[in-house]
Amino acid sequence: MTENQTETRPAAPARPAMSAGQAIGGALGQAQSVLAGLLADKVAQAGTDRETYLALQRLGVLGDASAKDQYVNDLVDWLDLDPRAATELADGLVASGLVTVGQQTVKIADDGAQLREKIAGSISAVTAPIYESLSSSDVETTVRTLRYLTTRVRATNPAAPAKGTGGRS
Repeated sequence: MTENQTETRPAAPARPAMSAGQAIGGALGQAQSVLAGLLADKVAQAGTDRETYLALQRLGVLGDASAKDQYVNDLVDWLDLDPRAATELADGLVASGLVTVGQQTVKIADDGAQLREKIAGSISAVTAPIYESLSSSDVETTVRTLRYLTTRVRATNPAAPAKGTGGRS
């Protein structure tokens, strides 16, 4: 080649543009995987399991006390458990002293509240600075978009979980 000539290389094949579904699905899947890994790590460090922690969280949403049948139904919906598994989970929390039961009302025990706060605090130590760095408008847009997607998928897919976290992973 002479000084005036340039080597021409074939252009790299163009990638097809990602659809909105691919972009959102990929980002959402990656975020879910990373956050689930963080939760799994912090739950394991606390010496418990994911379902126990999430069941304690759900009791917190119910005001730390609930009629047992309402609590079991909540676990069915939010943790995507069958009724037998949800009952076993609730009974296991009672047996381990994390929850008390009296006159068919379950209530968080001191040990359960401490465990829940320990795990939540260790997760928050990692995530709070990250969440605080986000603009409120970005958070509002993200939440609004995810709620819209959730509502639309539930409306078009009867097999989608009715509420909550879905799945037992």
